[in-house]
Amino acid sequence: MKTPFHHIFDTDSVGQAINPLPLNHLLRWANLEQIEHDEQCPKTLFLGIDIQQDFMDNGALGVPGAMQDVIRLGQFIYNNIEKISSIIVSLDTHEPEQIFHPYWWVNEAGNHPAPYTVIKPQDLTDGKWRAVIDPALSKHYVRQLEKTGKQLIIWPYHCINGTTGWTLENQFSNIIHFMSVAADVPVEKICKGQNRHSEMYGIIRPEYSTHDSTNTKLLEKIAEFDKIIIAGEAKSHCVLESIKQICEYYYDKPELTRRIYVLTDCMSDIPGFEEYSQTAYKILVSKYKINLVKSTDNFL
Repeated sequence: MKTPFHHIFDTDSVGQAINPLPLNHLLRWANLEQIEHDEQCPKTLFLGIDIQQDFMDNGALGVPGAMQDVIRLGQFIYNNIEKISSIIVSLDTHEPEQIFHPYWWVNEAGNHPAPYTVIKPQDLTDGKWRAVIDPALSKHYVRQLEKTGKQLIIWPYHCINGTTGWTLENQFSNIIHFMSVAADVPVEKICKGQNRHSEMYGIIRPEYSTHDSTNTKLLEKIAEFDKIIIAGEAKSHCVLESIKQICEYYYDKPELTRRIYVLTDCMSDIPGFEEYSQTAYKILVSKYKINLVKSTDNFL
């Protein structure tokens, strides 16, 4: 690689609003690289989950540790630019008026819930909370979540479509777009979470839907690769649910789920969910034989 890492990725600017490395400059350098892939390498997908400004430490729904995760991830991508065949990134994409935002609910005094409030079916029965939009559908949704062992969490307003918080973290954006030109690596961006009546942590399907909304096209594309590398934010929510959904869909194809490599040092938990997250990943390893690795491990 002719271009030094620090010319592409400014570690001091991770999670910041201003990107000091203009993309036009980066892509001019990228045009000079002409990197060729090693044909002997496995066909490898990097799947980046919600690596967006609002999930950085200082973002609207900040995940402590996210900025350091991005720095390690940027270095990993730079070091393995010749081995990654394709990149897919998801973008959590919301509006204020969605069922998991405060706007949707009020209590008896007409106040909206604070972020991180959990709303249970009994709360609706007792009148503790009520939906100001689509009350019947909202009650049905909360009940369905409980039946499947899930719960409705009210999140801070985050990743509102078109805002700076919605965009890809700027240095991560630099590295993947540089790579797309320098090594002719396709980058696909997928928006998720636009259904106003359901949360959508995973990239494959929402938490609940009255019809089958499984993204089978994406699942089929993932299955084309020899190795699937996954990282992003948050480890305890959107990354975890994405991996679970992929594994559950391919539950009878262990030869595929064994191809999943999760970069454990390039993702962090939402505080309070660490124990839940740790247990869930142990189950995924045991049941589906996914691989938990570090970005510095030699697995490519």
